[in-house]
Amino acid sequence: MNIGFTYNVRHMEPDINNPQYIKEAEFDTKETIDGITQAIESLGHTVYKIEADENAYEHFKNLKNKIDLVFNFAEGIYGADREAQIPAMLEMLQIPYTGPKPLSYALGLHKAKAKEIMAHYRIPTPRWTVIRSLENVPKNGVDFFPAIVKPMREGSSKGIGAENLVYNQEELQKIAEQTIKEFNQEVLVEEYLEGREFTVGILGNPARVLPIVEVTFDELPKGMPKFDHYEAKWVYDSTKEKSDPLICPAVLEENLKIKIEDVCLRAFKALEMSDWSRLDVRLDKNEAPNIIEINCPPGIIPDPKENSRFPRAARVAGMDFAKMIETVIKSACSRYKLEYKI
Repeated sequence: MNIGFTYNVRHMEPDINNPQYIKEAEFDTKETIDGITQAIESLGHTVYKIEADENAYEHFKNLKNKIDLVFNFAEGIYGADREAQIPAMLEMLQIPYTGPKPLSYALGLHKAKAKEIMAHYRIPTPRWTVIRSLENVPKNGVDFFPAIVKPMREGSSKGIGAENLVYNQEELQKIAEQTIKEFNQEVLVEEYLEGREFTVGILGNPARVLPIVEVTFDELPKGMPKFDHYEAKWVYDSTKEKSDPLICPAVLEENLKIKIEDVCLRAFKALEMSDWSRLDVRLDKNEAPNIIEINCPPGIIPDPKENSRFPRAARVAGMDFAKMIETVIKSACSRYKLEYKI
């Protein structure tokens, strides 16, 4: 098949103190882009690479009669709904692509709207409130502490540092004001759940749950909060640190495993996802799984040493990187009733 591959590439090394890097934190390295390209080619397909920039629409338009399907791995470049930009272009041009419709991509990035939909379908998610501007920072606290303060529409844990776990009104006010100023958007204040944390990959058509990954925090420095904040994900979980915070498959009693799988599939369906996604889950004090958020496309770093969560789960399920990519492509072909050819 002729496969279009759309992406955003990062041009610098991770550096939490570099504002320019923070703008690109959601993007992927050249090594990841090359690894995905090589995986698709290894399956026997021809790849047309299209960077998801201002010129992407013209590239799609010129290639419309050449490509059979687009493997969409783009994050988008501007605005609150940036992850929906490429899917919307492809919808307009009637080019099939992997992943859900534009609305679902946008919902995956808008934490509060995704939680509102989950709440409507009675899918457990931690309590939350939204602060829309500096003037709206609550003066009398919230109904729950501790809480995590998050920028509303960012991915890759951007703006969610260890300091974003707050225990009182004074800390909430400080971090909320800081986050609103830095990201110029609303913030989500979310109840912090004390239980174990998991990340759950869903793949294919029909959708199935990959082996569940537990994210542990025992190797973090003393005093560092035990949740998947920016430092935990990108600083301490690195090849330089030689740490491995992931357990896959997670060690779970069968009843809890079934509950996690059920709540993730329900969220996947409620948010109208397709082909693949990764959901972050935290247990509450009663050991009930709560959905924190959903990620589509999920991060996929080809190098196993990088502890990338979705590929880790796929490997445990018996799929190498190329087979995982092929499963996504086959899933999309099935939805569009396209013949998968090699």
